[in-house]
Amino acid sequence: MIGKANFKINLGLYVTERRADGFHNLETVFYPVDNVCDTIEIMPSDSLGFAMTGGDFVTEPEKNLCVRAFRLLQEKYSLPAVSIRLDKQIPSGAGLGGGSADAAWVLEMTNDIFNLHISNDLLKEHAASLGSDVAFFIDNVPSYATGKGEVLTPIDVDLSGKVISVFKPEVSVSTAEAYANVTPLPGRPNLKNLINEPIERWKYLIVNDFEKSVFAKYPILSDIKKKYYELGADYASLSGSGSALFAIADQPLKLSAYFSGIDL
Repeated sequence: MIGKANFKINLGLYVTERRADGFHNLETVFYPVDNVCDTIEIMPSDSLGFAMTGGDFVTEPEKNLCVRAFRLLQEKYSLPAVSIRLDKQIPSGAGLGGGSADAAWVLEMTNDIFNLHISNDLLKEHAASLGSDVAFFIDNVPSYATGKGEVLTPIDVDLSGKVISVFKPEVSVSTAEAYANVTPLPGRPNLKNLINEPIERWKYLIVNDFEKSVFAKYPILSDIKKKYYELGADYASLSGSGSALFAIADQPLKLSAYFSGIDL
């Protein structure tokens, strides 16, 4: 079986408090984007195998989220081994959730291949145990997210009349580093309501809390956001903890002529 795993962008991201367990509570709107996708193939095998092509980040197979996702279901449902092939096109260290998407698709594909009949709600529970935003990719619809990002409510946000451009510079941002330098701030207007404002007003109302510290360390990211606005973006922002930035506009906005990196 072959699946195509897309990525997400964050329409606003508020870090509201540090939790007792060391994680952070947040408020964000996840929006799925399929400009590029990772390709995942799962095949029968005598032993668990994993191979990856593409991408710029390599871990030991057992630490890869695809393998961890399959292992989770294998142990719970006594499944036979498979071989997993992953072709990475979504860049790592970008705040786009590519690894989380891969894990979610492995859960769904494994559910289908072995006719496990796991409900979406239970799949999302399994997904949340793998990572804070993995559960989003199970339903893969625009969602208002709270908690660590795993408490999801579908939200009516439709950008189908716009073009979403994404640029990944050569810089990569560690999620742990980004969270270590962010200052939680509670008590702001509810993002679920702000997202209903006209998109032309979002740049004045909707922020990503990581931009302050991440832009200070990597000024090129601030320059990229400014360039998007110079080129006519209605809204531009860092996605997640970065380093990818995105723009919402009436036409594609390409930045590779101005900066080192890739347009998605």
